[in-house]
Amino acid sequence: MTVPVAVEVLTAEAAERAQQRSAGALAAAGLAAGDRVAFCLPSSAQLLCAVLGSLRTGVVPVLLNATLLDAERDQLIADAQPRVVITDAGQLAALDRGSPMALAPWPLARPMHYTSGTTGRAKGVWSGLWDDATAEAAFTDEAELWSFGPGDVHLVCSPMYHSVSVRFAAGTLLRGGTCVVLSRFDAGVAAGVLRGEYGPRPTTAFMAPTALSRLLDVEDGGPRLDSLRLLVHAGSPCPDSVKRQALARLGPDVLWEFYGSTEGQFTVCSPDEWLARPGTVGRARPGRSLSVDDAGTIWCRPPAHAHFTYWGDEEKTAAAWKDGSFTVGDLGRLDDDGYLFLDGRRDDLIISGGVNVYPVEVEMVLGEVAGIAELAVFGLPDDHWGQRVCAAVVPVATTDPATASRLVDALRGQASARLAGYKRPKQYVVLDALPRTATGKVQRNLIAGLVGPT
Repeated sequence: MTVPVAVEVLTAEAAERAQQRSAGALAAAGLAAGDRVAFCLPSSAQLLCAVLGSLRTGVVPVLLNATLLDAERDQLIADAQPRVVITDAGQLAALDRGSPMALAPWPLARPMHYTSGTTGRAKGVWSGLWDDATAEAAFTDEAELWSFGPGDVHLVCSPMYHSVSVRFAAGTLLRGGTCVVLSRFDAGVAAGVLRGEYGPRPTTAFMAPTALSRLLDVEDGGPRLDSLRLLVHAGSPCPDSVKRQALARLGPDVLWEFYGSTEGQFTVCSPDEWLARPGTVGRARPGRSLSVDDAGTIWCRPPAHAHFTYWGDEEKTAAAWKDGSFTVGDLGRLDDDGYLFLDGRRDDLIISGGVNVYPVEVEMVLGEVAGIAELAVFGLPDDHWGQRVCAAVVPVATTDPATASRLVDALRGQASARLAGYKRPKQYVVLDALPRTATGKVQRNLIAGLVGPT
């Protein structure tokens, strides 16, 4: 049964009181600046206030995907070592009964989000605690870029385990604006919010390209977009057709995009810049500079407040940084005017619906199924998701139809039992062998050419 989408309107005044209560409850539980509190819940106004209340006392929220299976969630919780773990609505509601406490004017840290690593093990992105000057610089960096103000109504329709959701909501609320929070994205509900059916009409919104595409496809009484002064997209490549459709539906200077990652933000791109250079993701954000090395890897030199480490992993932190710049391994090129064009994400990363899926993690789970000689997980273009997760398998036994069918059924069952829905392959293909380089490395980019467009 589909769970109805909750729509909540949260004003700055109500949010401030709720943040004070949540912060007080966590302080009463013994949490202090630098401690971590893990949240694994669907989006809600209450969760947003608990996260911001934590941050404004220096308690760092660890935001986990609410669709993770228990074993997946527990592995990340064990890594993060939080003092408190909140995984159900009752625990979250208890925070709202805390005694109010004073808060800093802006967040004193970034939430800790997990992102996939080069070994398949997710890594926490940790920025530590900020002093007042650094906290103000970090908040202003985001709030000024998008000109958040008291007249804004921001539509929060992306999950809060996406770093941008909290950043945009915080910028709006702490500048005196209002948020409309959806418990999950639903194109029809989002269209209703934009039409004003649930309260004030949004002036700003962020959506992944897949969500934007679904919103634009709503037909009966489709969305009214004339209230928006700003609609931002990011998280995965936006198809040219979707971009141009959105540009035609929106007012001038409304549809912006940025290129960034959980680790940090790289670029920003206005509508006019994109129209002049179709395909670009823009130029370096204020306070940053970009470079591309001889291998095509993109590097970003960020301001001091945007430095990070990978939680508990000095080796991977060192590999990500060089001479004050960091990389997430993406490839691209800069034109003579400094505009960045992406040549492709890391070939080991699938971005489905704006969410990162790391093939090695999926392969380790599926590889436990008996009868597999070789296995590779890869992505294929998908009109709905941007990319869909697929798996190619080479059986130990002869690939007769009956054997292949049984093996695929076993793989589907393993995926359902062990992986969150967004990580499960949507398509399986049985091959005689996987394409490899001369040194034996699987060439994921060539597997797609061996697969039909089903």
